[in-house]
Amino acid sequence: MHVVLIHQGFVSPQDAGGTRHYELATRLVDRGHQFTIVGSDISYLSGVRNVASVRLVTEQELDGIRLLRAYTFPSLHRSFAGRLLSFFSFMLTSIYAGYCAGKVDVVIGTSPSLFQALSAWCLSVIRWRPFVLEIRDLWPEFAVDMGILKSRSLIFLARWLEQFLYARATHIVVNSPAFQDYLVSKGVTANKISFIANGVDPQMFDEPTSSGSLRTSLGLQDKIIAVYTGALGTANDIQTILRAAERLKGDSRIHFLLVGDGKDRTRLEDLAKVLQLSNVTFAGVQPKTEIPDILAHANICIATLQDIPMFRTTYPNKVFDYMAAGRPIVLGIDGVIRGVVEAAGGGLFITPGDDSALADAVKRLADDSDLANNLGESGKSYVAKYFDRSHHAQMLDELMTRVSHRAAA
Repeated sequence: MHVVLIHQGFVSPQDAGGTRHYELATRLVDRGHQFTIVGSDISYLSGVRNVASVRLVTEQELDGIRLLRAYTFPSLHRSFAGRLLSFFSFMLTSIYAGYCAGKVDVVIGTSPSLFQALSAWCLSVIRWRPFVLEIRDLWPEFAVDMGILKSRSLIFLARWLEQFLYARATHIVVNSPAFQDYLVSKGVTANKISFIANGVDPQMFDEPTSSGSLRTSLGLQDKIIAVYTGALGTANDIQTILRAAERLKGDSRIHFLLVGDGKDRTRLEDLAKVLQLSNVTFAGVQPKTEIPDILAHANICIATLQDIPMFRTTYPNKVFDYMAAGRPIVLGIDGVIRGVVEAAGGGLFITPGDDSALADAVKRLADDSDLANNLGESGKSYVAKYFDRSHHAQMLDELMTRVSHRAAA
C-alpha cells in the first residue's frame, strides 16, 4: 500500500517540533508499506529554506520515507497576509508534488492548515483515491477563539471550507477525543471518525544521555530546573510562567528553562528583562533528538496554554514527552489533557493563567522530591501503556488498509 501525506509543517527528529508523522510513517514503512510525505521546502518554525537549491519539487529520503519538498513562497513569518501567501503557494505546489509521487492508494490531508487538507482532497480527486482527513487542531475555531481571525467574511469562508472537507473526506482521524464530539456537532457521522491519539515513542526516553553537559554549559549545575519545551507563541501563555518565576526570585534553588522559539520570543525576553528574572534562561530552539537529554536534566516540567474554551479539547505533544521522560508535570491546561494527567497520577493541575498557583506548584515539587519522583514514575508507566506510538501506527495501518480495500471493492 502506498500512502501520501500532505503536511506543510512536517519535521524530522533532526528538527524542532512534533514528530507524530515521522514516527507513524517509519513504522508503516517497517510494516511493508510505502509512505510519501509532501512537505514544504521552508521550515515552518524558522522560515529558512531547508533544501540546497530552489526547485518546484525536491526529492529526499528519510529513514525509508520518500520526502517531496514542494516550493513555498518565503513569507510565512512576515505578516498575516504573508502567511496566507505561504499557505496558498504550498497548496498549489503540493498538489503537483503529490502527483509526482505516482500511483497512490490513500491520500491523507492534515489540518491545520485547511489549505493543505484541500490540496490532499484535490490530489485524491486527480488520482481517484480515498481522502483521509486528519484533524490535529480545530481550525478555524482556535483562530476565532484567540481573536486571530476577526473578519466575518474570512470566518465564513474558513467555516465553509471546513464543512466542505468534512463532507468529502472518506474518513476522518482525530488526535483528541474531544474533537470527536465537535465533529459530530457539525453533522459528521460518528462511524466516519477514528481516534488515533497524540502520543510518544517511549523508547526515545529510555536511555537519555544525562551527562551534565547541559547544566554545565548553562551554569545550572546545582539548580532545580523547571523546564518548558515548545512554541513561544501567543497561545502558549508563557507570560504566566515568567510571572511565576518572578514570584520565585527569592528561591535561589529554582531555575526556569524555556526551550523553544516562536513569534513572541523577543517580547517575552524583553518582559524577562523588565522583571529582572535572573532565574530564567531562554535556551532557543532544539531538535527533537535533543529533547530526551534536556528532559533528563529537568526536575519539573511545565505545560501551559491560554484559558480559551477550545484549548480544553487538545492533547499537546509536550505533555506526552514529559510523561515518557518520567518527569512530574505542572499542568496549566484544562480539559481532556487534564484528564490524562490526573488518570496517570503524573502531575499537578493549576488553573490556566494563575501564576501564583504555578509558582506554588513548582515550589511544592522542589520541596518534596518523593512526590516529584512518584508523579514522574506514575506518568511514565501510564503513557507507555496507553500512548505508545507503535500502537497508534498499528491502528493507522489497519485504518488505511480498510479504507483502501473499501475503495477498491
